Amino acid sequence: MQDLASAFATALALIAAGDRSVAQIVLLSLRVSLTALMVAALVGLPLGALLAVTRFPGRRVIVVVLNALMGLPPVVAGLLIYLLLSRSGPLGPLGLLFTPTAMVIAQAVLITPILAALTRQVLEGLWDEYAEQLRSFGASAARAVPTLLWDGRFALLTVLLAGFGRASAEVGAVMIVGGNIEGFTRVMTTAIALETSKGDLPLALALGMILMLIVVAVNVLAQGLRDAAGRWTG
Repeated sequence: MQDLASAFATALALIAAGDRSVAQIVLLSLRVSLTALMVAALVGLPLGALLAVTRFPGRRVIVVVLNALMGLPPVVAGLLIYLLLSRSGPLGPLGLLFTPTAMVIAQAVLITPILAALTRQVLEGLWDEYAEQLRSFGASAARAVPTLLWDGRFALLTVLLAGFGRASAEVGAVMIVGGNIEGFTRVMTTAIALETSKGDLPLALALGMILMLIVVAVNVLAQGLRDAAGRWTG
């Protein structure tokens, strides 16, 4: 018990002192996850909007596949991306394996289906509600998308926060494609796993506390957006 208390005290001291290694790991984690979120949003939001307002052959299959990919195991995604980026893979000449870029790709692959599926659900409900009114103004399905995106902005921000939370907590895929290289591709989740296995509890606890604070902050912000949306529509 005394050792555990000492580890917690040391972890708090590392955070309070702004330890350089801790700060480096946290900043890289945020940079990778936020970049992955932006990439995933550029693909997932338009795809979700397209599925929400249009009907075409094969749409149902795409929806089913997206819903299935929401539960894609991170290690499977990591393995597939590893094979693509490895020296003998089709993208091997780019030299992206074991770099932050590879980690961004892995996280983006994991959260894009989540953003697309949740965006479809949000905008599909709005389209069902406003389709007749928008058509009366001469708006086609494609032209109605910006209106729907604006009307559902609070819900979509919550969707983006959910994607960020999923990305920032991921460990399996980024471990495989990033290699957990100290000072280069080591993020909070992979560092926690490594330091715990090494028995360096203070550093693992410090990073765990920061990660929990980020997760809590994301959830508080998401709840605030839901409340704001309720007041706006109310």
